Amino acid sequence: MDYLPLFFKLENQPVLLVGGGSIALRKATLLTRAGAIVTVVSHEVCPELEAMLAQHQGEVIIGEYHAALLENKGLVIAATDDNALNERVHFDAKACNLPVNVVDSPDLCTFIFPAIVDRSPIVVAISSGGQAPVLARLLRAKLETWIPNSYSELSQLVGRFRHAVKKRFTSVNQRRIFWEEVLQGQIAEKVFAGRHDEAQQMLESKLDLSDSEQHTGEVYLVGGGPGDPELLTFKALRLMQQADIVFYDALISDKVLDLCRRDADRVFVGKKRANHAVPQEGINELLVKHALQGKRVLRLKGGDPFIFGRGGEELQKLKEHNIPFQVVPGITAASACSTYAGIPLTHRHYAQSVRFVTGQLKNRSSDLNFEELVHPNQTIVFYMGLHSLPHLSKELIRHGKAEDTPAAIISRGTSPEQKVLVGTLANLAGKQQKAQLEAPALIIVGEVVDLHDDLAWFGEEVLSEHQADLLPRD
Repeated sequence: MDYLPLFFKLENQPVLLVGGGSIALRKATLLTRAGAIVTVVSHEVCPELEAMLAQHQGEVIIGEYHAALLENKGLVIAATDDNALNERVHFDAKACNLPVNVVDSPDLCTFIFPAIVDRSPIVVAISSGGQAPVLARLLRAKLETWIPNSYSELSQLVGRFRHAVKKRFTSVNQRRIFWEEVLQGQIAEKVFAGRHDEAQQMLESKLDLSDSEQHTGEVYLVGGGPGDPELLTFKALRLMQQADIVFYDALISDKVLDLCRRDADRVFVGKKRANHAVPQEGINELLVKHALQGKRVLRLKGGDPFIFGRGGEELQKLKEHNIPFQVVPGITAASACSTYAGIPLTHRHYAQSVRFVTGQLKNRSSDLNFEELVHPNQTIVFYMGLHSLPHLSKELIRHGKAEDTPAAIISRGTSPEQKVLVGTLANLAGKQQKAQLEAPALIIVGEVVDLHDDLAWFGEEVLSEHQADLLPRD
C-alpha cells in the first residue's frame, strides 16, 4: 500500500487551510462536517467559504501565509494555484511534523483526501493514492447507490444496543450470530422502511428471547423486471442478496438469477403455457412452509408482481399465517419492452391513455371488454397474448378498430435476443405465423407503433413488414 487508510478524529481540532477559492471551499466542507475548527488564510476568500466558517466558528485571515500560522494546528491543507506557496506550506508542515495535504500534488502530501461515502457513523473511504482520482469518484458513485442512506439509522440503532448485547452474550461467536440476524433480517428491514420505533421494539424483544426459540421468517415478493439485470431496483438487489431460499419463475433470466445470494437454495416454480412446474396453490404453501421454518424467502417474479403476476394471491396466503412480507415492484414488461423497442406507450399526438390487458384467454368467449379497448387515441398492450393473437385481432376489428391500425410484437424484450415484428392489426397474426417469434412476447396495438422506425435504439433484430413478407413459408 502507498497509503495506510486512517480516520482522523477532528472534532474541535484546529486545522489550517491555505487558499480561499472553490477548491478550498470543498475541503472546508468536509472538515467542518467532521467538526474541525478551520482557519483559512488567503488574499481573497469566496463568500460561500466565509459564510461557512462564520457558521462553524472558523476564522478568516486576509493576507499572506507564514509559518507561524502552523502553531497549535493539528492538520494543514494547501489549496492554492501558487506552486511555490504550496511547496513552502509542505516543507513548513513537515518541519513541524504536521500532516499536510497539497491538493492535486501527491508528492507533497503526507495524507490524502479519499472519495467518501458518508452514512455516519458508517463512513467508506476510497483512494487511488492520487493516481486516478476520477476512478475513485466513479467507484464512490457506485457505492452510493449500493448503500442506502438508511444504513446511517441502522448503525445508530446498533450502537445504542451494543453494550446491552455484549452483556447478554459473553461469547464473541454468539454476538456475531446475533448481529448477523439483526442486520440481515426483519429488524434491519424495519429501519430501511422508516419504521424505527418498531425496529427498536423488535430488537429489545430479540434480546429477551431464549436462544432456542424458533422465529418466523419473512417473505420478499420481488419484481425481477423484464430480464435485463440493470433494470432491477436497488432494494430488489439487496433482498436478493440476503434471502436463504429463492422461488423463481420461468420469466426470470439467468443473469437476474445470478445476482441472488450464491449459497441460497433455488427452486424453479415457473409456469409456461399448459405446463405449470408447481401449481399456484403449491407455491403459496411453499412460501408459508419455509417462512415458518424461520427462513428469509425470496419470491422472484418476472416483471412486476402486481401486474398479472398473482402476487396478491400469494400475499393473502401469507397474511392468513401472520407471516411478515415485503413487496418490491419491478419494471413491468409493457414499460420496459416498449421502451427498448422505441415505442412510447403514450404520445400527445397519438395516444393519451394506455391499457394493460391479459391475452391469456381461457376460452374464445373471454370477458375482455373489446368495446372499451377500441377507443381512439389509446394504446393497448397485451401480455401473454401470442397464441391468442388471431382471436384478439379479429375481435378488435369486429368491434370497430381499423384494420390498418399499427401493431407490433416484441419478443424477449430487453434481452440481447430481442426481436420486434411490426405490422398492422389485419396482418400481424399472419406475419407472426411466418416469423414464429418466441415467448415471452408482448403485443402493442396503436398509432404509437409508427414511431418505432424513428425511435428504435436497442440493438435488437428488427423485422419490418417488408422483411417479414420475405420470410419463407412452411
